[in-house]
Amino acid sequence: MKEKRFGIDIDGTVTCPTSLIPFINEDFSLNITLDDIKKYDLSEALDIPAERFSDWFNKKEPAIYSSSPLAEGAKEVLLKWKKQFQLFFISARRSHLMDITEQWFEKQDILYDRIELIGSHDKIKAAKQYEVDIFFEDKHDNAVSIHEELRIPVLLFNTPYNQDPVPEGVIRVNNWTQAEQWVDQWVHTEKTLPLNRS
Repeated sequence: MKEKRFGIDIDGTVTCPTSLIPFINEDFSLNITLDDIKKYDLSEALDIPAERFSDWFNKKEPAIYSSSPLAEGAKEVLLKWKKQFQLFFISARRSHLMDITEQWFEKQDILYDRIELIGSHDKIKAAKQYEVDIFFEDKHDNAVSIHEELRIPVLLFNTPYNQDPVPEGVIRVNNWTQAEQWVDQWVHTEKTLPLNRS
């Protein structure tokens, strides 16, 4: 049986979804928490003009990505998975941020087979190109479209900004421990299915 290949988003999935909040609070004189962010589009969620927010984010991206904390439990699970699966990190970050991204992975001591920065939220092409068997995501419409297009399970990490309904093949998890438990069960089920299934 071929080694399973995992497609994994970075921001808000491997990194803690609160990573931007200290920067937003400081630069926009706010006092928000993650619970205040009910939409993925932050300019809309915070009622900040889109252009102003975009300019700010472009300037702050390197600092945010360099200092992003890991999501709780992510490191332990990813280190374990690296021993038995291929880990492909597929992110909407733009390619000029590759050095910062690689340095962050090195600093966090997280191993990987590939990091792909596609500069867009449309991850279907990359997920298809690298033939991933499962995907891990925090953006609701990404999770749904990847599942529906590729017919693979997608684990959606629960946040206040991704609470719209999901189809059956998108599985909500609250943390990396739950993700690991689901994957263990999924791998075991895959191994015990008859090989001639159509």
